[in-house]
Amino acid sequence: MEGDFIKINRWLQPLSWLYGLGVRFRNTLFDIGILKSRSFSVPVISVGNITVGGTGKTPHVEYLITLLQREKRVAVLSRGYKRKSHGFHIADAKSTARTIGDEPFQMKQKFPKVTVAVDKDRVQGIELLNRQQPAIDVILLDDAFQHRYVKPGINILLVDYHRLIIYDTLLPAGRLREPLTGKNRADIVIITKCPRDLKPMEYRIITKAMDLYPYQDIFFTTLEYGELMPMFNSEGSLTTLDDLRLQHVLLLTGIASPRQMKEDLTPFAASLSTLSFPDHHDFQQKDIDRLSHEFADLPSPKCIITTEKDAARIIPLQGLSQEIKNHIYILPVHISFMQDQEEKFNEKILGYVRKNSRDSILAKGKDDHKPEDGHCSGNRPGAISFRDN
Repeated sequence: MEGDFIKINRWLQPLSWLYGLGVRFRNTLFDIGILKSRSFSVPVISVGNITVGGTGKTPHVEYLITLLQREKRVAVLSRGYKRKSHGFHIADAKSTARTIGDEPFQMKQKFPKVTVAVDKDRVQGIELLNRQQPAIDVILLDDAFQHRYVKPGINILLVDYHRLIIYDTLLPAGRLREPLTGKNRADIVIITKCPRDLKPMEYRIITKAMDLYPYQDIFFTTLEYGELMPMFNSEGSLTTLDDLRLQHVLLLTGIASPRQMKEDLTPFAASLSTLSFPDHHDFQQKDIDRLSHEFADLPSPKCIITTEKDAARIIPLQGLSQEIKNHIYILPVHISFMQDQEEKFNEKILGYVRKNSRDSILAKGKDDHKPEDGHCSGNRPGAISFRDN
């Protein structure tokens, strides 16, 4: 497993050692209290990783949004990576991928009733959200595992199945942002992008190798795909992955780790080729030209498939030919839990938010001051009871 997934540059190990000294020193300052981590009265759930590269943060945050918005008012706070604005912003109808970042823009498009905000300073972002949106019940921090100035109520660490952190090493020789011991801060560890045919023995091997503490829960998720959506032409004829059986597909991505997506789509297509760019790539005219050439070289029938995150940056582009517009599709991605773990995960998240919501704390405060008989003092007729129903 290690040899298949991890490539480490041994020549850079001395630099990794120096980098590790700096990261360990910073973490120690937080651990002994010289640098302060701040807690907040509103429930805060952080989703992040300790590696460079994609681990599936956005679909996991979207899963949490879907779970929580049924009964709670949800806000998402992101850094807004590679946005062209600065400071704190709350997404509105005028927001674009350039002003708030592609991932926050995607979430706002999919969940218009959810408050989506961006701020590099997460403490300031939470303070401003609480001030400007006091009715918010829970805040989801996107990509904030290393942002230790905030102490979340639940810290979720995502680990890519294809690059398990237990076999990795620190930057720049490897892709770890901090030493492996950083995983100990997680309340929940999720192994993401797992193959659907993962064997029971592999679950056990990975669980044991992760060497988690008893207070930490481990879950496994895999990628699932929604229906194909035409990016420009609303009359596009492709709908499901089964419709790709005769299609020669060009998979266009600007994400950190397209490997699992490529493996999942290959069995459905007549052929599949890839055009991959770095994560959060800012598409330019030269990229459009390259896309046009790659697409022209494919035999017919053919189509282009891309992700929701990439679509946020592609749609505003000028210069796309009408042929490409007629044949480019968005493939939505979401996650599903394996080993029948979904209910356990949901209960853990909902239980924390319900217990720590403002309404629950307010009710608890009233209970703490109630008379022992459970009624208001004086036992007046019609007095309000504070006893739980």
